[in-house]
Amino acid sequence: MSVSVFIQTLNEEKNLPRCLDSLKWSDDIVVLDSLSTDRTADIVRDYGGRFFQRPYDGRANNQNWAVENIEFKYPWVYYSDADEVIPPELRDEIMAVTSAPERPEVAYRVRFKNMLCGKWIKRSSMYPSWIPRLWRPERIRWERQANPVAIIDGPVGLLKNHFEHYSFNKGFDAWFEKHNKYSTHEAAETVKELDHGSVDWKGLLNKNPTRRRIAIKHLSFRIPARPVAKFLYMYLLRAGFLDGRPGLTYCTLQAIYEYMICCKVKELRRRERGLPV
Repeated sequence: MSVSVFIQTLNEEKNLPRCLDSLKWSDDIVVLDSLSTDRTADIVRDYGGRFFQRPYDGRANNQNWAVENIEFKYPWVYYSDADEVIPPELRDEIMAVTSAPERPEVAYRVRFKNMLCGKWIKRSSMYPSWIPRLWRPERIRWERQANPVAIIDGPVGLLKNHFEHYSFNKGFDAWFEKHNKYSTHEAAETVKELDHGSVDWKGLLNKNPTRRRIAIKHLSFRIPARPVAKFLYMYLLRAGFLDGRPGLTYCTLQAIYEYMICCKVKELRRRERGLPV
């Protein structure tokens, strides 16, 4: 046993049991909760996990607080959201790489299968997305409050196995509520990027999928009709239509989310000029 597990929660009583069942291989489950009002705390303690709370002020702030203030039992930490499931194949790979002291990596990126209506929506969810999920806490920090970007001090590896993401398991009401909050942070980040950032043109063609994805995102901030463009990109160019009705649903929801961000960007700009919303 050489890996701790870190989870962030907010009213996750529906998702947590399945997630924690898939994490029984770790005897150090650490949960940072954003003041849940359901049975989240009881479920964590029933599974023998450690439970911390702080008011939510953005994912990057939460995650940075965790690595700075929580003493994890093991040198390696695997991060999971409560609506995710870690299959045995990924568990075995995690244990293998963290048990090899000669490896130089200080973090590993992992792909995931985004699930909707019991189906892996591979094309419409723009697979693959490589995200850092296994890391040494003293070698990582995050920037951006929405969709944080990891700043990793050292070599980064890739794991070949996937975790499963059930982001709609609590229903569409919960999805809209969460993305309403995310869109507020994303709008602030968009304004910051437009005022002070630039497009990584070389990154658009880079072989590194993470750099390419970030470059596309920064370019998207500057194109007109972003919601329509995102839908066409996901549904047609990325062949989301091959995922059937779940693919159409997901691409439409992502366009709605983009529209929410655009509305809030306009709101911020008008407030900057002292104009009514």
